[in-house]
Amino acid sequence: MFLLTQFVGLYVIHAYTPTEKNEQTLPFGLEIPEDETAPNLLSIIISFCLAFALIFILMKYRWKFIIRAWFFFVVTLALALAINALIKNQIVNASLVALAFSLPLAYFKIFKPNFFVHNITELLIYPGIAAVFVPILSPLSSIILLILISFYDMWAVWRSGVMQRMAKFQMEELKIFGGFLIPSASKKIKDKIKRIKERYKDKKMPKKVKNQKFKINLAILGGGDVVFPIITAGVFLRAFGILPAMLITFGALAGLTVLFFLTKKDRAYPAMPYITTGIFAGMILGKLLGCF
Repeated sequence: MFLLTQFVGLYVIHAYTPTEKNEQTLPFGLEIPEDETAPNLLSIIISFCLAFALIFILMKYRWKFIIRAWFFFVVTLALALAINALIKNQIVNASLVALAFSLPLAYFKIFKPNFFVHNITELLIYPGIAAVFVPILSPLSSIILLILISFYDMWAVWRSGVMQRMAKFQMEELKIFGGFLIPSASKKIKDKIKRIKERYKDKKMPKKVKNQKFKINLAILGGGDVVFPIITAGVFLRAFGILPAMLITFGALAGLTVLFFLTKKDRAYPAMPYITTGIFAGMILGKLLGCF
């Protein structure tokens, strides 16, 4: 799913990349700045800091409706941007059609969540978000951003535990999560659920039994771990072409794969340092091959 999202992201970013024949624009009144240094990297970092601070304040005071409304707006816009990029050359008024599809998808994702809708929409959300940030970053600024995010990720997971608390609040309080989420139950739990279903087959299941809860394991990958590789690959796609972008994408995948082999059950790990290392390896290989 990580790799598929990266490919979708590259397609979406390419669809909004200006060419000699056409000056591609983002829909919904979003403008691509002519100068990639404006706003500069510092303003982007400040924006991220303010966003995190606002989330923590909303979490502290349990303003769940405001958080859900914020998520709903961001998810709708990101989905619409991605869907519009996929259909804009085939359908008239593609942006309106994309918005019409995005609204119900965002509603079910935020207010009526289920496993399938959650993960399917994640495949499109991060490409849509990346399409907004790629035009305002240069290759150098994207590298600096990767380094800063990686150090923050290490601090937030290993030192402060902020990421774990944020993920727990999202899943337990809001019933939503920004990232991929794969649940799995032990064989014992699966057998117990199977026996319950067989026992009440063709019979009405008592409310007490129906609402019974079981402990399951979750494999999760945060949204930031997915979107920052797309942004970086997208920046290099616009600056140097497809080959450097693909090297960055597969470098990110290699870094994530290494992390998967190192992980242990019931532990949280910062993925960005591993992904960033893989991205840098892809960049070095691209430099050796003369891609940039």
